[in-house]
Amino acid sequence: NGTRGPAEVPRKRAYLMRDVARSAAVLGVPLAPPPAHPFRPLLALRVTLAAPAAERVRVTTALFAAAWGGGEGCETEEAIARALEHADIAPAPVLAGAKTDAIKAQLRDTTEGVLARGAFGVPTIFAGGEMFFGLDSLPHLERTLAGDPRMRIDPALVRTWETLASTATRR
Repeated sequence: NGTRGPAEVPRKRAYLMRDVARSAAVLGVPLAPPPAHPFRPLLALRVTLAAPAAERVRVTTALFAAAWGGGEGCETEEAIARALEHADIAPAPVLAGAKTDAIKAQLRDTTEGVLARGAFGVPTIFAGGEMFFGLDSLPHLERTLAGDPRMRIDPALVRTWETLASTATRR
């Protein structure tokens, strides 16, 4: 999308880990940084799509643990296979499915679709016709899903903001 992630910006990198650690502590999520960051998630994304729908939560949980819970990451077939085995999921069929043209096309189409809807990074969640980006937007998502009328944003306000003149320029 032409933007750099926070971990790719040196001054944000250290802060980001502090923020992630604080968020994990508040949410009660175990945290051990991945072996590399940023890392290539392509195979893990394909594996998630290739998994049977009934298994996706377990697959995603296993891959999350491999990446952020002290595992060996989720970039290689071997690491993903071990993460899936640890979760009692047979890795061979899922990894084979991840290599198919159909899954590759599905991931491309899904990615293009969310970009067309305005996504620019992860995590992004769409709900109730609205986009929510980042961990800090989860309380707004919860309020929206609960029907909180304060979460209805005037489309005119958004249009005004999107077309507001900018006087700052970068070299």
